[in-house]
Amino acid sequence: MNKTVHKYLTILVLSLAGSSIYTLPYIKYVFYDIQLSVMNISHMESGMLISVYALGCMLTYIPGGMLTDRISQGKAMGFSLIGTATLGVVYMFTLSYSVALVIWFLFAITTTFVFWTSLIKAISLVGEEDEQARLYGLYYAGNGLAGTVINILALKISTLTEDPTQGFIYSLATLCCFCLLCGILVLLVIRDTNKVEVQDEFNFADVKGLLKMPTLWCFSLIVFSGYAVSSSTAYFTPYLSNVIGISIEDTGLFSIIRSHLFYLIAPLGGYLADRVFQSTAKLFILLFTLLALTLSGVLFLPSSMGELWISVYTLLPGAFGLMLYGLVFSIIRETGIPLKVAGTAIGIASLIGYTPDLFMSTLFGYWLDRFQNDGYWLIFVTLASISVLGVILSAVVFKKNIRVKEVMAERSELNIA
Repeated sequence: MNKTVHKYLTILVLSLAGSSIYTLPYIKYVFYDIQLSVMNISHMESGMLISVYALGCMLTYIPGGMLTDRISQGKAMGFSLIGTATLGVVYMFTLSYSVALVIWFLFAITTTFVFWTSLIKAISLVGEEDEQARLYGLYYAGNGLAGTVINILALKISTLTEDPTQGFIYSLATLCCFCLLCGILVLLVIRDTNKVEVQDEFNFADVKGLLKMPTLWCFSLIVFSGYAVSSSTAYFTPYLSNVIGISIEDTGLFSIIRSHLFYLIAPLGGYLADRVFQSTAKLFILLFTLLALTLSGVLFLPSSMGELWISVYTLLPGAFGLMLYGLVFSIIRETGIPLKVAGTAIGIASLIGYTPDLFMSTLFGYWLDRFQNDGYWLIFVTLASISVLGVILSAVVFKKNIRVKEVMAERSELNIA
């Protein structure tokens, strides 16, 4: 198969796989009320499923990343998808809360342990260093579209019966079928992603050297900053309804645009990083700066601006945040981290980068409960401060990458001489 065709086919299959595998553990975001009704559980019990899942993910990021550096990415992802589909079938036939708690913890193993780091590493290896951002941008655009189509189809199929339980089972069967199909596709298409030429094989001694690299921690905190800000732009939804006075229906529309549609601009971010700025870190300096300005700017919007224009303004942080998050892992190729320990680095960065899920929602919720609408000031100031941290870290990586290139150029000149 032509190398270029195989590259984009790989990105397409990875997009399908990355979207389908998370529809089951995060099924509540589409079938929230139906799941509660069918399982006869409370909101707190529903939240506990995600907490169990998040805990399992945190425990598997680093060991999964280390294992990823020793196995085939294609097989790791393929069997993870098949395993997720199998767990989904067990859940479908039981719909028991006690069983679901176990299944959601096992979901963390099948969707995170070796799948997540293998996915990110596979995207990194499918292209050259100068096209990393574009490939990640294409992946996230495809991921967003695929996730939308899969969930809409599952939702449509659930309406084929008037029985809520049977409809929920139909939707679960649909999601399981997509996982199984993507698992087969991955095994067939992504079989060569781990065939990268490296001078030395991975060994655990390399991890010690990795932990001493300052750029590893910069990379990890950039992931933290990007995820914390992009995921927290969801707080503009209650802000618009509670503070600005926009209707629930209109805030829902803006939420869909902010949280899903803006994934389509990820390829634009990739083009800017690779072709215009010729550096993801350099683009991140700009995007984090724009995030800091627009997030803090919300606090100074005049009431005379009007509800519509304030709502449109709040889309800006969403656009910048999703463009940045869609490229956040592509910056690893600018950190100087060796490919042979890239999986381990991604595992460490994911462990640190996704910690906002453990505390940020609880903290922000506490502020809103205690300070009511004034809590939004604290939220937006915090997010703007995190964006400033992102600017600093991106600048460090950018300067480090420039220095590495200068050293390589000097060595090249010496060899020619």
